[in-house]
Amino acid sequence: MSSVIMSSNRLTAETKAVGQTAAPRRWTAGAGVAGVLALALLPLAAGGYWTYTLGLCFANAIAIISVSFLVRYGGEVSIGHGVFVAAGAYTVALMEKYLGVSLLASLPAAALAGAFLGLAFAFPSRYLSGIYLAVATMALALALPEVLLHYSSVSGGYEGLYVKLDALPGLAKETQRYYLPLAGLVAVALLLRHFRRSRQAMALLLIRTSPHAAESFGVRRSWARLSCMALSGAIAAIAGAMLSFSSSTVSPNSFTLWTSIFLLVGSVVSLYSMSILGSLLGGLFLTLMPLLLAGAGDWVPILYGSALLIVVLGFNALPAKVRARLHGGNP
Repeated sequence: MSSVIMSSNRLTAETKAVGQTAAPRRWTAGAGVAGVLALALLPLAAGGYWTYTLGLCFANAIAIISVSFLVRYGGEVSIGHGVFVAAGAYTVALMEKYLGVSLLASLPAAALAGAFLGLAFAFPSRYLSGIYLAVATMALALALPEVLLHYSSVSGGYEGLYVKLDALPGLAKETQRYYLPLAGLVAVALLLRHFRRSRQAMALLLIRTSPHAAESFGVRRSWARLSCMALSGAIAAIAGAMLSFSSSTVSPNSFTLWTSIFLLVGSVVSLYSMSILGSLLGGLFLTLMPLLLAGAGDWVPILYGSALLIVVLGFNALPAKVRARLHGGNP
C-alpha cells in the first residue's frame, strides 16, 4: 500500500514539473508568434525606407545565425564568412543573368554552392583550430575581392551584377524585399530549432565538449568539422541570396574583410543566438549602427566600439532566464 502511495506521489510531482516547464515554453512560443505577426504587419505602418532597411536587417540576421552556428556547434571562430555570403549572392545574380531565373528558383542552388564551398574549405583545414583556423578564414576574405575583380567578365567587376527579376510576380518590389528575407529568417530559425533536438546536433556538441569521448563512440572530429562548415556555409549563402535580392545588386565592395568582421561582431551582439529574437538584435546592430554613425567622421570607430561594449555588457548583465530565451533555449 505504501509503495502505491509513493508511486502516486512521484507521478504527481513529475506531472507538476512537466506543467511548470511547459508553461514558459508555451509563453515563449506565443511571444514568438506574436513577434512574427507584428513584423508581418509592420510594412502597413512603416515607410518605404524602413521597409528596405529592415529587409536588409533580416538578411543580415540569417548571416549572423550562420556564424553563431559555427561557434556553438563547431567551437570555432570564422573571420571569412563573407565569402560564403558572396557565394549565395553571386549564384543568384549569375543564374538570373545567364539562365533568366528568379530568386525562388536559384535559392536552392545558392544553398548548395555555400555548402560545397564550406566543404571545399573545411577538408584541407580540418586539422586547424583556434587562431589558425581564424587566420585561414581571414585569408579567404582578403582574397575574395581580388578574385572577383580578376574574373570581371563573369562577376561584373567593380560595377557588379544586378538582380532585377521579381520572385513573386504581382507583388510590389518593396513588399517582396521585405517579406522574402523575413520568411527566410523564420524558416532558418525553425529548421535549426528542429535540428537542435536531433541526434546529429547532440553528436556535434559531444565532439565539441569532449572529442575523445565522442571518438570512443565512433563519432569522428573530422566529420564534425565538415558538417559544421557545410551547414554554416549553406545558411550564409541563403543570407547572401536574400541580400542580393533586397539590395538588387552585388559587387566586390560588398564582400570585403570588413563584411566578415561585422558578421562576427553581429554574432557577438546576438550572444551567438540562433533564435529569431537574438539574431534580429545582431542584425539591427549590424544594419542600423553604421547608418546612425554615418556623420560622426573620425569618431566612428570609437563610437562603434563603445556601442558594442555597451550592448555586450548589457546583455551579459541580464538574468539567466532572459539570456536563455535570447539564445533560443539550450544548444
